[in-house]
Amino acid sequence: MASAVLDVSELACRRGGRPVFSGLSFALEAGETLALTGRNGSGKTTLLRALSLLVPADAGSIRWQGADVTADLDTWRGQVAWLGHLDGLKGDLTARENLEVAGRLRGATGDIDAALAAFDLAALAARPVRALSAGQRRRTALARVVASAAPVWLLDEPLNALDSVAQAALGAAIGRHRQAGGIVRSEEHTSELQSRFGISYAVFCLKK
Repeated sequence: MASAVLDVSELACRRGGRPVFSGLSFALEAGETLALTGRNGSGKTTLLRALSLLVPADAGSIRWQGADVTADLDTWRGQVAWLGHLDGLKGDLTARENLEVAGRLRGATGDIDAALAAFDLAALAARPVRALSAGQRRRTALARVVASAAPVWLLDEPLNALDSVAQAALGAAIGRHRQAGGIVRSEEHTSELQSRFGISYAVFCLKK
């Protein structure tokens, strides 16, 4: 069996001095998806933030392609596209400009036009984000993830503010992302997106 692309071993985290989880281990191959479900306060967001190195882990290791991610923080952060509860967009910039700035900050970007089109944002691309609805802002934030060209997506409650059409668009985007890692069945991410993958909470998506 091939070694895992992402290997998390015995991870432990605290929040406000209180243990949130400990001894957490899992491994993912390219193209695999892992959904997190659980009650509020169970540590889903804390885990995602720890994986993105936004908060420190108390114990354990995170290895990417065999190397400890803490040995080269910038390289790991360049592999990750993070979407939290907040959209993280600049209101005075247009939807397109938000994606362009994010790409410049990362030092790399994918196809911005394709990312905007994937979430039906082409007609809104020149509009300031402050003038967009909550659902349109969420779609813009998801387009930023797609345009990042990052192999690892860390998404925390990505269905927030999305209608059924936008949820299907997200499912299709995740399907394409997984296919790029060699694992296929895009129908698994259409109407059954939430029930099959618990994606209303959090999801990891990896590709090669």
